[in-house]
Amino acid sequence: MWEDNLKVYDELVSKCPRFERKGKTVPYTSANGHMFSTLNKDGELGIRFSKEVQEKYIAKYNTSLFKSYNAVMRGYILVTDKMLQNSKLMIKLLNEGYDYVMSLKPK
Repeated sequence: MWEDNLKVYDELVSKCPRFERKGKTVPYTSANGHMFSTLNKDGELGIRFSKEVQEKYIAKYNTSLFKSYNAVMRGYILVTDKMLQNSKLMIKLLNEGYDYVMSLKPK
């Protein structure tokens, strides 16, 4: 599952020219000094949003907060398998995560 989802993640990120995937063992994207998406060791993808958007997407896509290494990552939602199969949606969500961290104070 991890290898398959990494391939999908890489394909999605490659279609987003404003950022690139980083990390070898823990794949992620970041901008403005803030990480906004990551693939955990279980092959699950999390994307970071504002509190309001996070709550909206958790309800809309019937998902939950994202966990990595048994810790809840504040601000991240878990991307479901169904969401991951919709590349148009995923590109929109990754770009929305990027826009969110670009609105934060740089680290």
